[in-house]
Amino acid sequence: MSDTVTVFVAGSTGVLGRRLVGRLTDRGHDVIGLVRDDAGAELVRRLDGEPRRGDVLERESLLEAVDETVDVVIHAATAIPTGGNPSADDWARNDRIRIEGTRNLLTAAEAADAGRFLLQSIVWVARQPDGRPFDERSEPHPDRTTRSALEAERLLEASAGEFETCTLRCGWFYSHDSAQTRQFGEQLLDRKLPVLGGGLLGRRDATLSVLHADDAASAFVAATEGEGSATGTYHVVDDRVTLAAFARTLAERLSAPEPRRLPGWLVRPLVGRDTVRFLTSSMPTTNERFRDAFDWEPAVPTSEDGLERVVDRWLEDGTIWELPDGGLEWVGDRNPRQAWIENRESARSPAVDR
Repeated sequence: MSDTVTVFVAGSTGVLGRRLVGRLTDRGHDVIGLVRDDAGAELVRRLDGEPRRGDVLERESLLEAVDETVDVVIHAATAIPTGGNPSADDWARNDRIRIEGTRNLLTAAEAADAGRFLLQSIVWVARQPDGRPFDERSEPHPDRTTRSALEAERLLEASAGEFETCTLRCGWFYSHDSAQTRQFGEQLLDRKLPVLGGGLLGRRDATLSVLHADDAASAFVAATEGEGSATGTYHVVDDRVTLAAFARTLAERLSAPEPRRLPGWLVRPLVGRDTVRFLTSSMPTTNERFRDAFDWEPAVPTSEDGLERVVDRWLEDGTIWELPDGGLEWVGDRNPRQAWIENRESARSPAVDR
């Protein structure tokens, strides 16, 4: 791979994608960001990328957008439901983006004679039923919400002869601009976020493998710039933390009361079976193989460090306000500065690329 490459990013305006556009252009690469509207185009331009209109679900638009100048294609597009109790229909678009989107992008990349294709996937596609540690060699155990991720991975594996392929299975994203992290913060301050546990009394903690979005971006940059021999499937995570410890740490940073514990079965009718399964099933894995292959180190190695960064950013951009009594109030999208700051700065976080 040459020192300077042209990278096509599908999902260029998402939590990961906008970081990728900013970091890659900062490192001297030419970046084309796939967008669907004027707001997305303006964001990509502000990050010094070139916006091109299209949709991963529309093959013809991708054949026009991915031309012969593209060296690397990154599929970072998702449509993860963020509602309280997502249904099968809510997951349908995300499934299409993973499967049809991957198939369409592979067709466009092959037509453009691209040299490398990177796919964003998730580590919990290989989560083990008994909660034991697992790695890239472990047998996948997909469920309704992850089956499409595994199918996308297999589509990429089948195209390995056409170009260098690399699947980065990421841990559970968190960051100041992640929808789930923001929901956690708002609900903790409103005393509405319980810690879900397994078992009859909810006392069995799930171990999550988490990943700050800044580290996810630096990992994709490393894979973009890496040697051709570093292909295959890799797990990209920061550390392991229980859901209870993650929620308690965020509550402490927000000076919020410690969240109460509830058994997952009790809240299943409210949040859905899939959400309960995700938050009460352990997924302990490691980034060892990726670190060795790409000489990569996470800039946010612990969730304690990452959540401190999250809350500091919320205070800086006005997502939360300090009250006269020293407490904090969630302001969120009521603050008109929020959208501007996220669009302009979130892709250029202080984490160091490697």
